[in-house]
Amino acid sequence: MRTSGTDESVIVAQNNATQIALTFDDNRLASTLFGQYGQNLALIERKLGVVANSRGNHVTIDGTHEACELARRVLESLYERLKRGDELSQGDADGAVRLALSQGSLFDFDPSAPRESFEEINLRKRRVRARTQAQDAYLRALKRHPLVFATGPAGTGKTWLAVAHAVQLFERKEVDRIVLSRPAVEAGERLGFLPGDMREKVDPYLRPIYDALYDLMDARIVERALQSGEIEIAPLAFMRGRTLSNAAVILDEAQNTTAVQMKMLLTRLGENSRMVVTGDPSQVDLPPGQASGLADAVRLLEGIEGIGHVSFTSADVIRHELVARIVEAYDKASARKRERPE
Repeated sequence: MRTSGTDESVIVAQNNATQIALTFDDNRLASTLFGQYGQNLALIERKLGVVANSRGNHVTIDGTHEACELARRVLESLYERLKRGDELSQGDADGAVRLALSQGSLFDFDPSAPRESFEEINLRKRRVRARTQAQDAYLRALKRHPLVFATGPAGTGKTWLAVAHAVQLFERKEVDRIVLSRPAVEAGERLGFLPGDMREKVDPYLRPIYDALYDLMDARIVERALQSGEIEIAPLAFMRGRTLSNAAVILDEAQNTTAVQMKMLLTRLGENSRMVVTGDPSQVDLPPGQASGLADAVRLLEGIEGIGHVSFTSADVIRHELVARIVEAYDKASARKRERPE
């Protein structure tokens, strides 16, 4: 059997046990494909339950017939990306595995042919791809709805993908500016107790948004846009009384808004604007007894035309694998606490 990107693909099957041997035609790309110290192959082994052994530009995969085919599909898909000049990280390998699992078993798979895949965002600096089904649904919702809520644990890409979407709209000139906000020290009430001018006071709380911008855009363009006001990063308290027209607006850490603050922000939405609200309902830092504006808004606005909601779980965490396990452990503990009788 011959497949695009490999010199040969040999399948040996006995009962349900299968061995697939792949040979890639570029030793340098094959080394990148397998990952430093074989970390991408190790990830495929853990996720798909196969055994992968590499030597030079060759790799053999042992396991069930379906698992081996999924592993082959993952490797050949990633190899096609490398041949196009794309960079490859362990997160991309994880995303390719999740995509293969979501598509099921397609034994006549051709990695170079047009095919169903997760959504992606093409920016000037880089290409951003969804890595999980929830991320895929999120990117689709961002394209479809003017207002999107994204809820779920840390590490699922909620904010990063929202910033990528805003940058794409800005680069395409579909919006004139990007407005990024999050509650800072209880939405601004205690900023006066911090040293420095206003930017120095709020910058530490907005650092994750800065990081996402510099990751997705050229640093010189970011600096120029910040100085001109085309990109504005401000605490939620600064949004009151404004109308945000022709803008891509993102509210991060929205679980720490009150219902009044959330209503204030949502009603800032002006003509030709898009808004994304992200947050983790399990990490509310409001005073005891104070309801989260994020949970309140999601409940009140459910089913309204033009509003989307994507909910992420621990299965969608794309940081270190331990993060997903940690989130799952905390979720189980919270569930047990709720079920415990008073």
